[in-house]
Amino acid sequence: MRVAAMGKSLRTNAARAAILVAGFFVTTPLLAGDRQYGPGASDTEIKIGQTMPYSGPLSASSAIGKVQAAYFRMINDHGGVNGRKITLISYDDAATPSKTVEQVRKLIESDEVLFTFETLGNASNIAIQKYLNDRKIPQLFVAGRSTRFEDPIKFPWTMGFAPNLRTEIRVYARFILDNYPNARIGLLYQNDETGRDYLTGVKDALGARAGELIVSDASYDVSDPTVDSQVVRLKAAGVDVLINMAASKFAAQVIRKMAELDWKPVHLLGVGSSSIDAVLSPAGIENAKGIISASSFKEAADPTWRDDEGMKRWSAFMDGYYPGGDRKSIFTVYGYSAAELLVQVLKQCGDNLSRENVMAQATSLKNVKLDLLLPGLSVNTSPTDYRVVKEFRMMRFTGKRWEAFGPMVND
Repeated sequence: MRVAAMGKSLRTNAARAAILVAGFFVTTPLLAGDRQYGPGASDTEIKIGQTMPYSGPLSASSAIGKVQAAYFRMINDHGGVNGRKITLISYDDAATPSKTVEQVRKLIESDEVLFTFETLGNASNIAIQKYLNDRKIPQLFVAGRSTRFEDPIKFPWTMGFAPNLRTEIRVYARFILDNYPNARIGLLYQNDETGRDYLTGVKDALGARAGELIVSDASYDVSDPTVDSQVVRLKAAGVDVLINMAASKFAAQVIRKMAELDWKPVHLLGVGSSSIDAVLSPAGIENAKGIISASSFKEAADPTWRDDEGMKRWSAFMDGYYPGGDRKSIFTVYGYSAAELLVQVLKQCGDNLSRENVMAQATSLKNVKLDLLLPGLSVNTSPTDYRVVKEFRMMRFTGKRWEAFGPMVND
């Protein structure tokens, strides 16, 4: 599948959205001196690439790529970035790392993109990380949350976007220690490097009490048809606090199976699977009531943000360029925010669109405010700090929306 952001834009509602959308764009003076271009860049175009699981078990997550293609169409309709249109080439990899490798090689060697952007999945990004770093090609704002995506020493050409998995896990562990100090903790995770990262993070955060508090853990393979047996095993172990870091399809299965078993532990759900439409609705909204998660972003369904300027711009974008998109989905919010940040990086590049300068600008972001980040949060990076979003706030599902509670927390 190929999604090109330079195609004919969706015109529906565009006129009505124009006034609000105008707030996106700030003219940035071009840098003086000779123009410098890497592959995929020219006086008129900036060509970038990604892979997404448009098919397979993680296909719900591909909304990230779809909303980003729509965002770049909007940018192009308003003149592009420093006069250049963005072309996004987005291929299907079915969340299969071997296919990711094949498609990324095609993007680099045939399509000649300037860099990759937001390829989805830890395993997929790990599979291409050495290839891109060896060739000094930016692997920007990857949609994966391993700590190895924030390591400027070993992988200077790779940057993540959302807080890494260990950061999220440590936030949950702190919540448990503060509120359920005698918990019987159960863990559910994917049987891969992502899962091992998660498991290590939990044990580190619980410290000396890890062996006492963790009474059971269960892993699954992405090829498994269900995780029902893992849920049964966790219940049988007497778990009363479940940390569920399963991917979307499996997270929905967990919620449904827990309802069938009438099992009601405190349920902490990974933010990557907190989408209302993609996970909670298929699992049964009533079954999901009371689940706890965390986020760094405004919740689109929360009336708190009805008059928020950033939310108004997001709503205008959705009206004009992605009217069929799920407004309750974390994938939509996340994809929009990553695309917004990339445009800021490209603005800062001016007329120097070499791969080196793209990376230099990505690692020198100062107090960048994104429309949908929670108030008080901004993006600050440096050549020694590749973390983009660093903080969370806890939230609880009411049966209708996610409701934030407690202070902003980090690791």
